[in-house]
Amino acid sequence: MDLPTGLGSFLTSRRARVTPRQAGVPVVGRRRVAGLRREEVAELAGVSLVYYTRLEQGRARNPSDAVLAALARVLRLDPAERSHLYDLAHRTGRGTPPPGAAEARETGPGPGAPEAGVREEVRLLLRAVGAVPAYVLTPAMDVPAANDLARALVGGLTGGRDGRANLARYVFLDAGARELYPHWEDVARQTVGFLRFSAGRRPGDARLASVVAGLSRADESFRRLWAAQEVQEKTHGTKSFRHPVTGRLDLAYETLLLPGDTGLSLVVLTAPDPRAEAALRLLGSWTAGRPERSADDSAGHPVRGERRPASASG
Repeated sequence: MDLPTGLGSFLTSRRARVTPRQAGVPVVGRRRVAGLRREEVAELAGVSLVYYTRLEQGRARNPSDAVLAALARVLRLDPAERSHLYDLAHRTGRGTPPPGAAEARETGPGPGAPEAGVREEVRLLLRAVGAVPAYVLTPAMDVPAANDLARALVGGLTGGRDGRANLARYVFLDAGARELYPHWEDVARQTVGFLRFSAGRRPGDARLASVVAGLSRADESFRRLWAAQEVQEKTHGTKSFRHPVTGRLDLAYETLLLPGDTGLSLVVLTAPDPRAEAALRLLGSWTAGRPERSADDSAGHPVRGERRPASASG
């Protein structure tokens, strides 16, 4: 399965959202499209219409860095979309990543390479930061390890039908996710955007392809969002939760690459205000009496006999 739909499809989707007014193009008469025409993008980027048309049709190879930079400017790409453009061009030809993208690419394995296991030192780190939720995330949004507080907060971290906890599957296939996330549509868009960003960077990742294919078959909302070709890199921000134990709380999150563990990131959620701090303490006290977990349990397998609120179950 070819995860991204290609450089041409991405360019087409991005020019469709830029209006002539945004691009400073005068409008004369009626237009059949709301976004920019091919000839307008070509003129603004300083390339020939024939060459730009070949790019959209997937028939042009080796777009230069200058051309990619011009297209990113004309199409008003944000940093994540810009990186994705270079990733797709890199697959098509020589295209060199923009500053910072090369370093990010080096943290991931080559096409088709398996994910590395989670080191015991990382598991110890998860337990050491037990006062806040923390978990390890792969490009396919598998969660191979999480601390108790993270599993108590998000039921989707306790494993799936295939024995793997996967946040993307939880968001789209578990009814509990719509209960947990009051802004579910935003979370869904972010989830798909991150999967597409990962797909551009890792076109041969079999696990990523499997997750995307499974969600495409199972959920119409996922298919719609995937077709929109939105791209989003998981970095930092704020996420809202509506938990059955704590009620509504907003947490800040930071995503940290694990340079020694190919393809893995550490996601840590923190309380930005006293109310969120109190909610995390309450959630921590709720988890304190539960059975101890082994290293295998830390990878996301539920403990036998463990009880969780129904609306937070995975």
